[in-house]
Amino acid sequence: MARRSPGLRKRIGLDLFSKLYAAEVAEHELRTLFWECTLRCNLACRHCGSDCRVDPGVADMPLEDFLRVLDEEVTPHVDPRRVLVIFSGGEVLVRDDLERAGAEVARRGYPWGMVTNGLALTPERFRALRDAGLRSVSVSFDGFPEVHNYIRRNPHSYDRALDAIRLIVREEGLAYDVITCVTGAMVPRLEAFRELLLAEGVKHWRLFSIFPVGRAKNDGTLRMSDAQFRDMLEFIRRSRRLGGIEVSYACEGFLGRYETEVRDHFYQCAAGVSVASIRVDGAISGCTSIRANFHQGNIYRDRFWEVWQNRFGPFRDREWARKGECADCEMFRYCLGGGMHLHDDEGNLLYCHYHRL
Repeated sequence: MARRSPGLRKRIGLDLFSKLYAAEVAEHELRTLFWECTLRCNLACRHCGSDCRVDPGVADMPLEDFLRVLDEEVTPHVDPRRVLVIFSGGEVLVRDDLERAGAEVARRGYPWGMVTNGLALTPERFRALRDAGLRSVSVSFDGFPEVHNYIRRNPHSYDRALDAIRLIVREEGLAYDVITCVTGAMVPRLEAFRELLLAEGVKHWRLFSIFPVGRAKNDGTLRMSDAQFRDMLEFIRRSRRLGGIEVSYACEGFLGRYETEVRDHFYQCAAGVSVASIRVDGAISGCTSIRANFHQGNIYRDRFWEVWQNRFGPFRDREWARKGECADCEMFRYCLGGGMHLHDDEGNLLYCHYHRL
């Protein structure tokens, strides 16, 4: 237990942060809005939590439906300049109206960004998206060619992702990060991969674990052992001290003694607190990785702002998560049961970061 527990000074910081977080929950100011604009994808990745595919059997949400929600339900209540709209999928670049979507969102005063696998990001498409107001990009890049292509199940995916990264890092005024879903095979090679990213001019790198949902649920080749997970965190801690590239661990779970050493802030799950999503079928939720039984409404039958203001109880009061291995855990007051996306349909925690340390 001592190996994983935060020290006294860190606990004092955690106690203060918990009070600030409680105030954030009470205010629940919307700062990030995801639009899951499609479930179509040009890849069939082994770890996909949404089980996306070329033809997922689910139609894209019409742009006009999303814009109606912005115009009628969001803009009257927020300063658009303070809300980042993020297009996600699926793979957003399969939509041929993405430039129009971005331009319409930007015309309403919102900054917007996208999450992409980079496969279809040509120089021409990139320039058109920038002209439409693109402000931020997250690109998936999971390791060296044999690792990345294995995960993405496409022999060209590594080269295309690297081409996309080269476009992005050279663009003035564009916020970005490179996202790596770390497998056990990549842990001993993270140092070398960091050197590759440095050589390409990458300044912002975010690492994720692969959690057991979707296609990854039954694929043991993708997940790290507990020892590899700790090695990854140690790598991040070392890299942050070295500088040259801003390396961080994703906002996935509470990390005990690693808190503030592998991220710039203490752990929090912002889903339903400052982050909302509109899913491809109109469902209203926190982030797009969260299971359907946590959806709080639907834009086709509910008013988004009423849902945001008056629902989201399971996101803002997490006492329901105090069960299973969380029931008697002394860290629950800081962790609150981990990320909402890590709970199954019954609310049970699938993956505890703290107990892996």
